[in-house]
Formats: sequence, C-alpha cells, structure tokens
Amino acid sequence: RLLSYHGAMAPSETVQQHRAAAAGSLSMGVITVSDTRTFDDDTGGALIVDMLQNAGHTVEDRRIVIDNREQIVNALLDMAGDPAIDAVITTGGTGIARRDVTYDAVTSVLVRKIDGFGELFRMLSWEEIGSAAMLSRATAGAIGSTVVFSIPGSRNAIQLAMEKLILPEIAHVVFEIRK
Repeated sequence: RLLSYHGAMAPSETVQQHRAAAAGSLSMGVITVSDTRTFDDDTGGALIVDMLQNAGHTVEDRRIVIDNREQIVNALLDMAGDPAIDAVITTGGTGIARRDVTYDAVTSVLVRKIDGFGELFRMLSWEEIGSAAMLSRATAGAIGSTVVFSIPGSRNAIQLAMEKLILPEIAHVVFEIRK
C-alpha cells in the first residue's frame, strides 16, 4: 500500500519497515579501476570514501587495480569473501572504450543482478548529460551475501550515484540480499 504526502507517492509501509530493520552502519570496500591513478590523485575513490564515512559507514578496504579483467575479478572476490565487508563499490572502467572492462569483470561474478540500479543511474544521468548516458555500463548485484555497485569514475557520476541511489538504499539492499 502506498502512502501519499504532499501530493507525491511515499514508499510502501513494507519498504519503510525493511529500511528501519536494516543496519545503520555498514563496512565497505572501495575499488578504483584505473591504469593511471594512485592513492595521491584518486579523487573519485576518495570522494566515495568521504561520502560513505559522512553517512556513518566504515571503509574496511580500499584498492586501486588496473583495467584488467582478472585483477578486477580477484579484487572483487577477495573483498566479497571477507566477512567484515558488507558491500563493495567499484569506480571506473564502466564505459564502452576497449580498456573499459569493469562491467565485464563485475557481471562475470555477480550471482544476482540488480538491473534497476543501472537503469535508474542512466535515467538520472540522462537528465544531466543527455543521450551520452546510454554509454554507461553502471551495474549492481551480489556476490554471495556481499552487495556490489559498479559506477563510472567521473566525480559527477560518483556524486549522482552515491547521493541519489547508493546511500539512500545501501543498508536496505544489504538487508534484502542477506534475508
């Protein structure tokens, strides 16, 4: 059942109950995929860390891996296999250039996909960048009981994904995946 407030639709009572039951603070992993970034100049990864910490989450592991499918898969599986990590966010390598292999690596190990994440990200991106939004291969899903969000590397895309999609729902998504 939907509740109405100020003429807009509110989440159903069930969604609100699930959000209330979800953990408030999560332990996160962050992977930047780049051939050129270091921790000194990885402003995108640093932005994700800052936004997670400001929302009350902890970052247990942060890595930079090169645009190499095997290395991305290994880093993801390593973090997903760590019982201390609830969710992983990757940034970078989600475009369509030949070197952009993050999507291929991530989707090869996802057990369950959250198709709505990529769809909503591209819809919100459309409002900011127009038809170029179709070039994004942002995706999400789960490896076992660990949630994975894979987002572009631009700071604007990170800000959009984190503010509009990931931070509002991450605890709820982890709760649902672990049910």
